[in-house]
Amino acid sequence: MSTLAITGATGFVGKRTLDLALAAGHQVRALTRRAQGAREGVVWVEGSLENVDRLARLASGADAVIHIAGVVNAPDAIGFTQGNVEGTGRMLEAAASVGVRRFVHVSSLAAREPELSQYGRSKERGESLVRQSALEWTIVRPPAVYGPGDMDMLDLFKLAKRGLALLPPSGRMSAIHADDLGRLLIALAQSDPERLILEPDDGVGGWTHEAFSRAIGDAVGKRIRALALPRSILSIGAMLDGLFRRSGARLTPDRVAYFCHPDWVSDPARRPSGDLWAAQVETRQGLRETAAWYRQQGLL
Repeated sequence: MSTLAITGATGFVGKRTLDLALAAGHQVRALTRRAQGAREGVVWVEGSLENVDRLARLASGADAVIHIAGVVNAPDAIGFTQGNVEGTGRMLEAAASVGVRRFVHVSSLAAREPELSQYGRSKERGESLVRQSALEWTIVRPPAVYGPGDMDMLDLFKLAKRGLALLPPSGRMSAIHADDLGRLLIALAQSDPERLILEPDDGVGGWTHEAFSRAIGDAVGKRIRALALPRSILSIGAMLDGLFRRSGARLTPDRVAYFCHPDWVSDPARRPSGDLWAAQVETRQGLRETAAWYRQQGLL
């Protein structure tokens, strides 16, 4: 089995990836900003993406780096750049400095349309650094990621419980369960090196926004009324969300910009090969499990 160095291991996707790696018998070196409890099979390395020396300690002795950490919400372009561009550059530098060759980089579908948002631009720039490196890299662009433990979609479930879905203008999207994404990242860390950009999904081939919102409604046992809102209204909503929830806002002006893009469906030509990986979680079932987790936590 391998030793995997994982950034973002205390976040939603990172936690699931760490759990799955341990279950598969791997050893894990995991980056954390604060002290963590001891866990068999895990070496916690305190540090951040701002410190190359700590990142080198993280990567030391690892067979591969799985770089999950990043910034999905920031007040300005500087925040996105620091996390998604400069942080990626430091992790690449650290991996190379200790002789790690395999680098699995988690990007985003937003990188396909960098002109739409500061987030997308920062992810595209991070990808560019990975592509220019001499490491044996694979870039993964997940679509919308959901599953037990996710907080980004909680508002959608809460609205669905009230029988309502507020949607961006007509368009399509893809989704993937965090466990399926984690399994893919681990498989790539152990695979023969290929410099590829992959866009995994749940195997459905895309959802309309309305169909996905109705699937969430089914997960919470509600028949919903779906309302597609124009970008101008969503922008007002983002302003109000920022006013009331400040740094905790889920809908931001930057997110509105890419939410309103009509095509966030994973490219089937970039789907991982079937002999490497296939999605295992059926989305409607995964959404029901996510709703159940929210209830258990008293969130829904």
